[in-house]
Amino acid sequence: MAGGRPKVALILTNDERVQLNSLAHRARTAPYLARRARIIIACADGVDNKVVAKRLRMSQVTVCKWRGRFIRERLDGLYDEPRPGAPRRVSDAQVEQVIVRTLEETPRGETHWSSRGMAKASGFNRSGAPLACSHIAPRRSSCRRIRC
Repeated sequence: MAGGRPKVALILTNDERVQLNSLAHRARTAPYLARRARIIIACADGVDNKVVAKRLRMSQVTVCKWRGRFIRERLDGLYDEPRPGAPRRVSDAQVEQVIVRTLEETPRGETHWSSRGMAKASGFNRSGAPLACSHIAPRRSSCRRIRC
């Protein structure tokens, strides 16, 4: 008899499996979300948590966390919860707009966007706008590495 507590069975519906496979293998999926989807797929296939952790090169605690959250909240549980602190001043739509614009356009007469130029072009208000764009800019370079 194996040690440890018995685990709740992780059974996926066909729709969940399709969505998880899409998240796990799509090039434009955020890496953290793809990793979580791979955890759930492996666990649903009956692979032991220790094996999943070793195979995906992460701690067993991480596997247990996401397995448990998926069982409680299903697909919605794989997304990050709101963090404590002051509410964000920049929406997801604005972040997406800046990233898309940075990847697909260049300013007239320039080779790349500056944070101030992007803030002005994106219509951010003056207070904190360049700062907001400079926080988004690293995402642009990571997108280029994964070839969005």
